[in-house]
Amino acid sequence: MSILDSLPDEPEKDPSPESPTPQNHWLDKEQQLMPPQIKAVAPLRMVETAFLASTASLIWFINFYFPLGPVLRIFFPVPIALVYLRWGKRAAWMAALTSGLLLTVLMGPARSLLFVMPYGFMGVLLGATWYRRRVPWIVSITLGTLLGTLGVFFRLWLLSILSGEDLWIYVITQVTEFIEWVFLKLSLLVSPSVFLIQVGAIALILLNNFIYLFVVHLAAWFLFDRLGNPIPRPPRWVQVLMDYEV
Repeated sequence: MSILDSLPDEPEKDPSPESPTPQNHWLDKEQQLMPPQIKAVAPLRMVETAFLASTASLIWFINFYFPLGPVLRIFFPVPIALVYLRWGKRAAWMAALTSGLLLTVLMGPARSLLFVMPYGFMGVLLGATWYRRRVPWIVSITLGTLLGTLGVFFRLWLLSILSGEDLWIYVITQVTEFIEWVFLKLSLLVSPSVFLIQVGAIALILLNNFIYLFVVHLAAWFLFDRLGNPIPRPPRWVQVLMDYEV
């Protein structure tokens, strides 16, 4: 027996695919050098949120200095609600905050607060109730009416502090004249009580906000359907009245 025969056999190298080849090594190196791919959703969300927030601020700004009646006022909460429908709750809150900050720079903090409360919060509220078309109109209009009523009292409180006068007295005076006119037309020779006047003032504020929210729903219904972000369907009688059945 020779010495070569007594040596142990060397293990043969298994050419498995796991062994690095020059081609695989080059591909791995190329993947490491490639920049990370950024999803297009995040920049689009940021751009749309900023654009719609600035749109809401611009509508408030134009209506303040060049009032066009109730036309622009209808669209105060609409852009922020659209942000909620497209990008969710966090983006809507960011849009409301951005609008407030932008108006603070343009018009001052007091007028900025008058937009954020109630219209900034109202946009978030309406977006939450319209999201995935799950809440009927009567619920969203009622919630918006309550928030709008709180916004009226917040406005009166803030402006009373800034002006040094109780503006609620002016509201009570107007309501008193209106109730006395109604009593006169009804031939009621009585004087309205203070409690009745207070209740009448609150009722008129609620009615005004209810009508406003109903008109906002109509505007959003027509607008958002064309933008591809529909809101819940209105009652049947509204669809028949508007001749807009879906």
